[in-house]
Amino acid sequence: MNEVPSEHNQVLPAATLRHLQELRRSLLHLHKTLLDMERVNFERVSGRLTSGELLQLVINHAQFAWLRQISALVVQMDEMLGAEAPATKSDVENLLDQARLLFTSSADEAFNEKYQAALQREPAAVVAHSEIAQLLRRKEQK
Repeated sequence: MNEVPSEHNQVLPAATLRHLQELRRSLLHLHKTLLDMERVNFERVSGRLTSGELLQLVINHAQFAWLRQISALVVQMDEMLGAEAPATKSDVENLLDQARLLFTSSADEAFNEKYQAALQREPAAVVAHSEIAQLLRRKEQK
């Protein structure tokens, strides 16, 4: 007997996948904006960095640790979009909920503090945040 998949297990429509790809691009833009800001802050104290040095700092240094949460969201999206088994509506909803929580009420106080400070001093971060917020709201309305 064949089971009829529930709404949460059905393959995603193309519009939902495009929405997820758009959110991914916006997250990458925000991440780059914040990374550039942190790089400038770090270089003021420690001198100019090469790309390789920056990569090592992003991976290992505490000053850049808060950015890893955004990186983790992008990686989850990449895995979802590139998986052999198609993502389900439930998968996407869970990922979007994680993103909403991160940017509105993250339990990580260090992330909240650094993110809010970045929004106060970096206009490009505000613009990128606004794009992400619009994408997250748009999905809620569907």
